[in-house]
Amino acid sequence: MSAESPAAPGQFARRRQQFRAWRGTRPFWAGLFVLISGFPIMYFPYAHIKLGGLTVAMATTAGAGSLIIGVLLVVLGATLWFQKHVRTFAGVAAILLGLVSLPVSNFGGFIVGFLFALIGGAMAVAWAPGVPPEEQPAEGTGETGGAPQETAPEGGAPEYDTPAAPHSEGPVFTKETGGVDEPNDLSGTSPGTGAYGRHSAG
Repeated sequence: MSAESPAAPGQFARRRQQFRAWRGTRPFWAGLFVLISGFPIMYFPYAHIKLGGLTVAMATTAGAGSLIIGVLLVVLGATLWFQKHVRTFAGVAAILLGLVSLPVSNFGGFIVGFLFALIGGAMAVAWAPGVPPEEQPAEGTGETGGAPQETAPEGGAPEYDTPAAPHSEGPVFTKETGGVDEPNDLSGTSPGTGAYGRHSAG
């Protein structure tokens, strides 16, 4: 085995990717259908079918016309491959030639060539070049990493955010009396009247 043998699969894959990229930028299938449609239209007016000892000649007086139509369809198919900017003209011309081949070339090559020309021409007219997708900006552009920080409302700390006393079960509310903060014990609240009071020592 030669030293170039392992490179063959890679080269085949690269050629295949190049062909796919080339095929995607033009109406490839429309050109293929139009090109195929020319062969039965050219062939049948000059063909001879042998049935046992009987030879059936399908040649007609319009054999030259069939040859011209077939050659034009083959040329239009190749044009769709290599000159994609004339795809509308080539598609309409292929449809018209397919229609003309019905009375001229044995019903359009026994309908086979006519159908291929019709489908290929319609595909060529309907084909449009693809638009490359727009590049979207990456997520998080212009933002700093980490979790978002919560900002405190204007005016300082929240209004009802009161810390719990270290030795009590609930929050401690303070009020200023004579410039000194004194804790208020709410355990003496009267449930009936809702009045707040302070435990007395005696």
